[in-house]
Amino acid sequence: MIRILDFFFALFGLLFASPFLIVLYIIGLFDTGSPIFTQERVGRNKKPFTLVKFRTMKVDTASVASHLASTLSITPFGGFLRKTKLDELPQLWNVLKGDMSLVGPRPGLFNQEELTKARDEKRIYDVRPGITGLSQVNEIDMSTPELLAKTDRQMLDNLSLANYFKYIVMTVSGKGSGDRVK
Repeated sequence: MIRILDFFFALFGLLFASPFLIVLYIIGLFDTGSPIFTQERVGRNKKPFTLVKFRTMKVDTASVASHLASTLSITPFGGFLRKTKLDELPQLWNVLKGDMSLVGPRPGLFNQEELTKARDEKRIYDVRPGITGLSQVNEIDMSTPELLAKTDRQMLDNLSLANYFKYIVMTVSGKGSGDRVK
């Protein structure tokens, strides 16, 4: 049921938002010259997939978890995208393709060994990663891997249709701050 909802919400989201996505893309061209950011992430069953987002940091920023990056790397437009969570919109493509769900654990990087281990122990990789979830709306990010894995497990154990919609509404209405940057 969730996969069907994911597919249709992502499809209609991309269709409905496409004019807006084009505007953000054009502004991003002026901001960084390369408005789309792609990065290999850990997916379901620990299979790699390419995550797509709007770029919020300078092009030459090291490919590390956000909490390890410097705030000096964030561009002015990127700051706006992060604050409004609009940088996440292109991930609807990942949801449409089946790499991600709207609700699920945020996908980590392969070099985040402590997070990968904590999530392995809690069987987090049995599901598709998501754009938002319990951790995100409670401002728990990848800088606290044990707490993140524990909260992800709690979300998955209690995931219902009502909670699915609750996390989406909370995210869209501005709950949570997104990925922290030092």
